Order: sequence, then C-alpha cells, then structure tokens
Amino acid sequence: MSLRIILAASAALAFAAPALAQDAPAAPPAAAAEAPSAAELELQAKGETFKARMEMMQGEIEAAIAAAGSDQTRGLADVDTILARYQPDIDAFIAAFDAFVDAEGAAASDEATRAEMEAAKTGMRTAMASLPGQIRTAAQSALATQAGAAAPAAE
Repeated sequence: MSLRIILAASAALAFAAPALAQDAPAAPPAAAAEAPSAAELELQAKGETFKARMEMMQGEIEAAIAAAGSDQTRGLADVDTILARYQPDIDAFIAAFDAFVDAEGAAASDEATRAEMEAAKTGMRTAMASLPGQIRTAAQSALATQAGAAAPAAE
C-alpha cells in the first residue's frame, strides 16, 4: 500500500510541474497490485482536476509573459496575480493528499509503513509548496530573455 502512496505523490508532482517551470520526470510505472481503494480513486480524481487547473494556469502564465513584451515589471505582476488566483488549488490538493495519507497511515499495521507515509506526505507538501516560487523564477527568467531579445530590435 505504501508504494501506491509514493506513486500517487510522484504522479501528482508530474501533474503539477508546468512545462514553464521545467519538465517533470515521468511517473514510475504503476505496480501490479490490488485494486485501488475508494480513497485512492478519489485522490486520483482530485489529481486529475488539479492537473487540469495547473495546465490552465500554465496557459495563462505563458500568455501573460507573451503580452508583457519587454515590460518585465508588468509581466511579473501579471504572473503574481495568476499565481495568487491558483494558490487555493495548490493548497486544496496539498490538503487532500495530507488527508489521504493521514487516513492511510492511521490504518497502517506497522510503524515503518506509517513513517514511510509521513515521509511521502512531507515530501509532497514541500514540493507542492515550492511550486509557485519555481514558476515565478521561471517566468522571471523568460521575461528577462524576452526583454533581452526585444532590446536589440529597439536600438
């Protein structure tokens, strides 16, 4: 059961990491195991919804960068506005994952499994919480590159 939690965490991170930030590694192949529980199916559905929201966010950020042209200040302000609008989606997915891991951990039969689940939860929380900063840094870089490319044309 703990392997499935690690796989769920890997898959969720792959969903969440927009191409703007960087390409996420492929999620490991699913292990041949028992059928997923109702809680796992629910988390998977929430992961799919989250993935769709992150793809929408990525499109909005890319459009904001393109629209900013050489105005890096405007572009970064637009990116910050977009990130703020999607922050509740990130927070909600973190909460859903935490609740899933907490429930599974409570049902675990041994301390090693509970510790592994807690480590997966901590890793996921850290990775997901760092997403806005990573996206902002990537956007800042893209805006600087775009402004640099426009500068010679203006001269």
